[in-house]
Amino acid sequence: MIRILSGLAALTVAALVWMPCLHFIFTKPVAHFRREQGLSPEARQLAARQLHVWTVPALRDLELNKMRVSNAEWDFMGRSYLVWSLANMALRDPASKPLYLRTMDQIIDETLRLEKQEGMYFFLMSYAKEGPYIMQPAHSLFIDGEIALMLASRRVVEEKPEYKPLLTERVNAMVTRFRKSPQMLLESYPDECWMFDHCVALDAIKMTDYLDGTDHSELIRDWIVMAKQKLVDPKSGLLISSFTTRGAALAGPQGSSIWMVAHSLQLLDEDFARDQYGRARKELGAVTLGFGYAHEWPASWPDDANVDSGPIIPVFDVSAGSSGMAFIGASSFRDDQFLGSLAATLDFAGFPSRTGGRLKYCASNQVGDAALLYAATLGPLWDKVEMGKKL
Repeated sequence: MIRILSGLAALTVAALVWMPCLHFIFTKPVAHFRREQGLSPEARQLAARQLHVWTVPALRDLELNKMRVSNAEWDFMGRSYLVWSLANMALRDPASKPLYLRTMDQIIDETLRLEKQEGMYFFLMSYAKEGPYIMQPAHSLFIDGEIALMLASRRVVEEKPEYKPLLTERVNAMVTRFRKSPQMLLESYPDECWMFDHCVALDAIKMTDYLDGTDHSELIRDWIVMAKQKLVDPKSGLLISSFTTRGAALAGPQGSSIWMVAHSLQLLDEDFARDQYGRARKELGAVTLGFGYAHEWPASWPDDANVDSGPIIPVFDVSAGSSGMAFIGASSFRDDQFLGSLAATLDFAGFPSRTGGRLKYCASNQVGDAALLYAATLGPLWDKVEMGKKL
């Protein structure tokens, strides 16, 4: 018995000594994940895998069908994040721009074809059909906003005349509904609105102003004022994630939403964006023994996990969805310390698989890897629009 206890004591001491050092094995310079100029090694390998998926039809069908079994939204968002990533990559790596543009066009054209052929419900979860939309005819801001941002991103990189009327039509329709709504709140699902979708849609509108000389600055300004007044959780100061068309909260601040929301707000209101990121970092971000991760809900608003948050790991209350999206927040606001700790966790617990220069994370899926690619490449697209002139 004494020998057993001695052995356990030795193991405990060893663990106490080595656990604080474990993260050093997985910690790399931030430039390995994201660089100010050009593409990082991680971005190139993630992109190689994503491009391979869209080059091999059987592989693409396998990946997309696998996601659609869990959530049809993931199929759609995987497309969006990849197109937005490729737009940034084309600006970072002009020599490869023709390849990136061809892939962007392929994804956009197929997405538009499926929307026309199958209707908007093809990319929505099944409960979208359980009740009528308040505003008629029915539209999902989730679908309209992300398609508009895909079209706008493509045109910012390089004009494509065929996409201009498609973007104009979609943006004009969203603007009309924003002005028609008493609270400036539009549905993604019947009487269910999402902060994420509103910010993406407003980004698309802002980018269209840059492209075509229109001016919706008053609409965007009014919406920001409304959001600050009506859609902020008073305890944490964070924007809530979902609400009704009347502005009643359905869910509080959510990690799998707020990190992207803060990034999107950079194009709309830089000060508000920094405020939201700072609050999210304080309320949701965490680092333990050098490994970074994020909670799904602030302590002031506990809630249950859902399909967006993914599994919640107990004890440390780690949300897979929030932790993944935290890469976008940390990268957007140049929070290198947090970004580096998140990357260490990803290499430790994401089970990276590298084959032939291509990288995927076995603990993730296509949309998760596409979001990581976006975090590793974001910047040039927003910068070009904010400069207010075509380069």
